[in-house]
Amino acid sequence: MLKYGSRLVVYAMFCTILNVAATAAERGTIIRKAVLYVAPDVSSAKLATADRGREAVVLERTPGWLRVIATLMDAPYNPDPTATRARNVTGWMLDKGYISELTAKGDQILFGEAADCEDDASRSHGRKGAASDARRLYYQIFDLFPKSPLAGEALYRAADIQWQLDKQDVQSLHPYKAASPQDRQPVDEQMMRLVEKKFPGTKWADLAAFEMLDNKLCGDWAGASKCPEKEAEVYEKYAREHPGSAKTAEAYYNAAYRWGSLIAMYTGEGQSKKIPEAQKRALAAAQKILEKNASPEWSARAERLIYMVSRDIPLYGTAVE
Repeated sequence: MLKYGSRLVVYAMFCTILNVAATAAERGTIIRKAVLYVAPDVSSAKLATADRGREAVVLERTPGWLRVIATLMDAPYNPDPTATRARNVTGWMLDKGYISELTAKGDQILFGEAADCEDDASRSHGRKGAASDARRLYYQIFDLFPKSPLAGEALYRAADIQWQLDKQDVQSLHPYKAASPQDRQPVDEQMMRLVEKKFPGTKWADLAAFEMLDNKLCGDWAGASKCPEKEAEVYEKYAREHPGSAKTAEAYYNAAYRWGSLIAMYTGEGQSKKIPEAQKRALAAAQKILEKNASPEWSARAERLIYMVSRDIPLYGTAVE
């Protein structure tokens, strides 16, 4: 699977070429597949095809045509910028679908195209590669229009798509179901960390932090209390540190569910002394959801959990006693 590489390295290469050409760089991207030709003529030889969201720097213009350096990523993503390899192709493309940093409402146009690609990717028979196209397009909004009111959301969406794609890869590996997160390959956090760095204190940073909790969760509890104990603490810590997050209620519920599940586990492990504390913390976490006037769904789930824990109805294990 192709993944996002280092823009800094690629851009440095662009600058070198552009300095030689003594031409002012106009950076941009494309919102549709673009064929690169040897000459500004569709009958000339084809050099390559660039996908949506690929970076392209304009070197020269002629009516109806752009001569660009387009970046074609051939190598898998590597978090070490020095290890990233890219293939750059210089050629002519039709002046259609090129959005640059100078394009009026360019950020909105890119966001619309990215959202359309993301929607396509969510369909059962959606276009192949649509998710990767959406990721690149969202990132380009942040990159080309950093002051846009859409930049924070766009960068988070790019990071989220990358996270989901990487998570699928990690979960496909055999060690994923290992009890301890330390025993398996983590999902790469570089893009999520970038969201936190560039947009600290925002809803997007809160969402990024929640996503990264995946790397602290066990693949399988295997009926043992060790994992849910740690996970409950992880979720409670998140809720305390991100009180205004859209995910706070969910974090408290996840913590409450784990404390409630531990009641049955402690019973099976012969650790009855721990049960009162687990009950107390399950109820306290669920109550936090009600105090925050969370959405009807999370409030209802909290009420259900309180009902079950208060009446010693198991949350984990067999549903029949």
